[in-house]
Amino acid sequence: MSEVVRTDQAPAPVGAYPHARRVGDLLFLSGVGPRTPGSNAIPGNVHDAQGKLVGYDIEAQSRQVFANVRAVLEASGARWEDLVDVTVFLTDMSRDFAAYNRLYAEYFAGVDACRTTVGITALPTPIAIELKCVASLRHD
Repeated sequence: MSEVVRTDQAPAPVGAYPHARRVGDLLFLSGVGPRTPGSNAIPGNVHDAQGKLVGYDIEAQSRQVFANVRAVLEASGARWEDLVDVTVFLTDMSRDFAAYNRLYAEYFAGVDACRTTVGITALPTPIAIELKCVASLRHD
């Protein structure tokens, strides 16, 4: 069994892919960023008069990306506690890891998902964090 999931409760994907896909008892989320659903605004981004990105708030982006993951999970019939694997991409590991890790611990308290955090040079939009998640829909 395979089912594609799309929802208006999370930001629209930036490419030709769904928010998630269910295969059997597993739910695979596409990369989820911190854009605000509906407006695509990026919380915490600061631009100069010419519109160039000059700063960002990793805490604001982390909170929004966690909210967006939750929205995709809920649209898929899953819960936050169903997460089993989370891959986190940060564009500035040395600057942002401590703040992101503190918030991760807060949001994921009691959730024993495996986690990998990777430092990368860029993401497709001017965001500093993106999550790629897998959830189990099997409730024993």
